[in-house]
Amino acid sequence: MTVLPEVSIRYATKDDIDFIIDSQLNMALETENLSLQKTTVSAGVEGVFTNPHKGFYLVAVAGEKPIACLMITAEWSDWRNAWMWWIQSVYVLPEWRRNGVFGSMYDFLKARVNEQSMVSGMRLYVDKSNTTAQEVYRRMGMNGNHYLTFEWMK
Repeated sequence: MTVLPEVSIRYATKDDIDFIIDSQLNMALETENLSLQKTTVSAGVEGVFTNPHKGFYLVAVAGEKPIACLMITAEWSDWRNAWMWWIQSVYVLPEWRRNGVFGSMYDFLKARVNEQSMVSGMRLYVDKSNTTAQEVYRRMGMNGNHYLTFEWMK
């Protein structure tokens, strides 16, 4: 039996930018068979670090090695008079999947939401065909019962 190193969750720093960029490129290819432009993704990731109003990233690390990341963006809810955090850009290295990494990140975020009176909850969207991710989210206690997401893309 292989013993896995302990995983910890932390807020991402600029030292994590390359890992986050590579993760986003891999995630788009894996989940939507989409090859993104690295220069565009790089500018987008770096933009989060230069403008905190755009969001923030978390990383999961094993020892000192990043193994997963996700981004949080905030949406104001007039119904709740509070922020809703959107979980986006979730990526776990393939060799770390099915080991509770996303669950640890989710628990970390849920604790932060519970500490902040001006954050009312968390949401995410998932590709309809990504049934593996949908099952993970259900196990975390999330559901997809309330809303459909519609979009228009330029």
